[in-house]
Amino acid sequence: MKKKILIVVGTRPNFIKVTQFPSVVREYAHLECKIVHTGQHSDPAMSTAFFEQFNMQPDMFLNIKQGSPVAQMAEIMTELEKTVLQYKPDIMIVPGDVNTTLAAALTANKMGVRLAHLEAGLRSFDYSMPEEFNRKLTDDLSDIFFVTEQSGYDNLVNEQHQKHKIHFVGNTMIDTLVAFSKRIDETPVLNEHRLETKKYVLMTMHRPATVDSKEGLSKLAGIIEAITGKLKLVFPVHPRTVKNMEAHGFLSIFKKNRNLLLTGPLDYFAFQKLVKECLLVVTDSGGIQEESTYLQVPCLTLRSNTERPSTVELGTNELIPFQREVIEERIEQVQQNTYKKGAIPPLWDGKATGRIVKILSDFLA
Repeated sequence: MKKKILIVVGTRPNFIKVTQFPSVVREYAHLECKIVHTGQHSDPAMSTAFFEQFNMQPDMFLNIKQGSPVAQMAEIMTELEKTVLQYKPDIMIVPGDVNTTLAAALTANKMGVRLAHLEAGLRSFDYSMPEEFNRKLTDDLSDIFFVTEQSGYDNLVNEQHQKHKIHFVGNTMIDTLVAFSKRIDETPVLNEHRLETKKYVLMTMHRPATVDSKEGLSKLAGIIEAITGKLKLVFPVHPRTVKNMEAHGFLSIFKKNRNLLLTGPLDYFAFQKLVKECLLVVTDSGGIQEESTYLQVPCLTLRSNTERPSTVELGTNELIPFQREVIEERIEQVQQNTYKKGAIPPLWDGKATGRIVKILSDFLA
């Protein structure tokens, strides 16, 4: 009888972390896996389009309603309980640190299902971030930990988790980047937007403090002005951010800027092509710190902390203050080739999923 693995995802970053599981699990005659999509990200551009590109469809879709974090988590737990009762998994895998992650972890715990946390042990030690609670509470509920970098292992040991349950396996997000590298290279996004390799900056901003308030958007406008004074800037913007820009009077100003290209959410291949070919990344996001490090592209993260310290200690990432002068200085360093040269962290080799499934095969035997 096959051992059943249930993988629960809900947001775009989590889809990217699990693309290789179905094909790798098929190599084991005694294993099977099914993927549940909770619907936390329900926008087609953030959800359906990604699955189509990866030629991968969720086996179950909970289709939860959009609402507050509490309402969404309650609905995820209620609907996921039905799925668990029907499928009877031997283990549940939850990736990352979003509300789906914690809701699924709580469900597994209350239903007596063993739990594996993908990207375990990552810590920003910043409790103003909801994700920090999600990460830590999910680890407290987990039976087995899959770690992407040394800090994850160290944090779990410091929190008194048993060492034999912690597995340093590498980064499954990089597995997806490696698996689809040819498709990424072939995507025509640069031609479509008349962009030249290494002649533009890529920006991603999504944190509420930056894009939801007039004060945050005013600071962001200063940063955009500084960058576009020297280079073309590509900024894929979430529809919610566009509404905020319009409400606070910034959208018309941005649209007049000839060196600023505002796009909607991009598909995975197009976005990764933009990361690979840009001069540098300016971001407040998480996963792009890892992708830019793997692709050896300079990344300026406008935060005081990161839950992915290997990208700073080993990679091409740097934490910098939200200050125009500092960004201008770093752009000059990159252009003059004096910005730091990063290395790719250990086991970020495209084979992390294989290592995880081998460990699970032994664990479930």
